[in-house]
Amino acid sequence: MTQSYEERSAVKTRRQQEDQRRMAFRRAIEDRYEQRQLLAEISEFPDAVEFNYWQATPAASRRNAQPGR
Repeated sequence: MTQSYEERSAVKTRRQQEDQRRMAFRRAIEDRYEQRQLLAEISEFPDAVEFNYWQATPAASRRNAQPGR
């Protein structure tokens, strides 16, 4: 027996929502990883903390600037 259009549409919508949740989780992990890396770099050079703070680009801005990601 074949699925009705509504059933297929509901399955597709559910999969899209699951994908969105997975991608949001993945982005959160990547942001956290980048934050920890930056913090490690800053702590390696305590005299340059102010310089690093102002030169660092927020992770979201870098990601949005890269096409295809």
